[in-house]
Amino acid sequence: MSIPNVLTVAGSDSGAGAGIQADLKTIQAMGGYGTCAITALTAQNGLKVSGIFPVAPAFVVQQITTVQEGFVIASAKTGMLFSREIIQAVAKTLARKNFPLVVDPVCMSQSGCQLMEDQSIRALIDEMLPLSDLLTPNIPEAEMLTQSKISSREDIFKAGELLLTMVPGAVLIKGGHLPETITVTDYLFVRGEEPKAFTQAHVQTTNNHGTGCTLSAAIATALAKGLPLSAAVSRAQQFLNQALRESYNPGLGAGPVNHACRFQQ
Repeated sequence: MSIPNVLTVAGSDSGAGAGIQADLKTIQAMGGYGTCAITALTAQNGLKVSGIFPVAPAFVVQQITTVQEGFVIASAKTGMLFSREIIQAVAKTLARKNFPLVVDPVCMSQSGCQLMEDQSIRALIDEMLPLSDLLTPNIPEAEMLTQSKISSREDIFKAGELLLTMVPGAVLIKGGHLPETITVTDYLFVRGEEPKAFTQAHVQTTNNHGTGCTLSAAIATALAKGLPLSAAVSRAQQFLNQALRESYNPGLGAGPVNHACRFQQ
């Protein structure tokens, strides 16, 4: 049995529903081995983020390089990068990567706390997006990156085409913020191809903390296992939908998805 190594570069969530914790649980559930580099510590639960303590950029780099010295990395993803200095350091370290990179442009927590400094957005666009094989923004993040309003399927298509000019790879715009009640549709944009829709049944739940982290980590793991991009997105979306359907709330506020859904009887 071959288990690929996946690297996640993201922030830590003390409530364990998002960030590094969600990524590692997802990678294991999807059949990979998770390694990590932590960019920031957060004090948070399902109600709020009460504090953020960024890691020194040099130590973020040391984590990444040390992992790469001991593990053959098959794919990677980035999540919360927080500051311009961390973004620049991570981008420089991953510039010569030989594996697919999924960039999740995390800027807000589920509870509404800003997880990226304002001056970091330009660095994200200039430094990280050019390294991405897949960019996975939700609608607010796509609006932030394109400086446009998205309220319809047509707006998503316009934003997707614009984002394709910023990345060498593909773009997956997640449609969960549109007012749909029966289905949720994510749209994959690949240069030279028609947009592809990935639709799942809408799950009525407040346990949606860490959905973006979970989806991007699941895609990265599927890519590490050799799946083509479209199949990796489909496999990841199916996992997230099951984790939402079987979710429960261990605390107050927005609960996490159930990353162990495939292992429970």
